[in-house]
Amino acid sequence: MGALHMSSGGSEGPIHPATPPLSEPSAWHDISLTVNGKPVSAQVESRLLLSDFLRHRLRLTGTHVGCEQGSCGACSVLLDGLTVRSCLTLAVQANGRDLRTVEGLARPDEPLTALQQAFHEQHGMQCGFCTPGFLMSLAGLAEHGDAPSPDEVDEHLTGNFCRCTGYVNIRKAARQAFGLPDPEAANRD
Repeated sequence: MGALHMSSGGSEGPIHPATPPLSEPSAWHDISLTVNGKPVSAQVESRLLLSDFLRHRLRLTGTHVGCEQGSCGACSVLLDGLTVRSCLTLAVQANGRDLRTVEGLARPDEPLTALQQAFHEQHGMQCGFCTPGFLMSLAGLAEHGDAPSPDEVDEHLTGNFCRCTGYVNIRKAARQAFGLPDPEAANRD
């Protein structure tokens, strides 16, 4: 009871050990969702956080947990194309929905996305702990409408904390990804 099943190309089967026992039997919920393009079905406890489901049950460890109260943004994922904090979202809330994590931006055999390439080229990371959250937050912005203004990008970045970089290179990377001018270059001219 409680084994996790992940469908990929028609073969199904447990991919992790059985779900741990619960304190109350009525707390089980069957969920089905799409994670990074693959259908996933599992039994989850009512109080299981989406971040824990991703990290511990699906082994998608790119989603980081920093503050566990939704303020740092390290756990950001896209749920039906909208940025959400997975540390504040229950796994049962993802039932029937489409979920993307940082692992779903570019597969290992694919080139980096423009956003990932910009972070690489602009050195938009230092320790890298916050990077997946920044990438997913900006990916959500990129997928919704017209190209944002520099002010909109800056405002969007305020939802994520970085304790290492001072944000200069993160801002440069975001602006490069959206094709916006680098304010530092204008100051050098």
